Amino acid sequence: MASVVELLSLTNPVFKSYVFWTGVLVLKMLFMSVLTGMQRFKTKTFANPEDLLSPKLKVKFDDPNVERVRRAHRNDLENIVPFLIVGLLYTLTNPSAFLAINLFRAVGIARIVHTLVYAVVVIPQPARALSFFVAAGATVYMAFQIMVTAAF
Repeated sequence: MASVVELLSLTNPVFKSYVFWTGVLVLKMLFMSVLTGMQRFKTKTFANPEDLLSPKLKVKFDDPNVERVRRAHRNDLENIVPFLIVGLLYTLTNPSAFLAINLFRAVGIARIVHTLVYAVVVIPQPARALSFFVAAGATVYMAFQIMVTAAF
């Protein structure tokens, strides 16, 4: 059985893939703040009086474009953060490299697609739902495998 040090080493292809996709997803979440700001400037929708570009503007909280990006960002926080924890614990179960790498890849790509179809170029359902469920399904699968490994 591999040691924790071996499993959490960049020589382990599973951990290396986890580190890569974690970096991608963290950068993606950080980009969501930039995307929100871009929408605020584009629509001149600001939530704080000190941010108003002109005395003629008023504080506004209900612009549909800004709120769409904010909802996508919140969805990231609700789904990517659990993946970060579950993915690391899953790495410690010493899973099949092929399966683990493809699960990490699926989560990463699905979360990027989710943002694209929800907040960048709005595409009707089921595009958003499919991308959501691919990532959620992979994360749930990994969580289940963690529980099975810990229980037996």
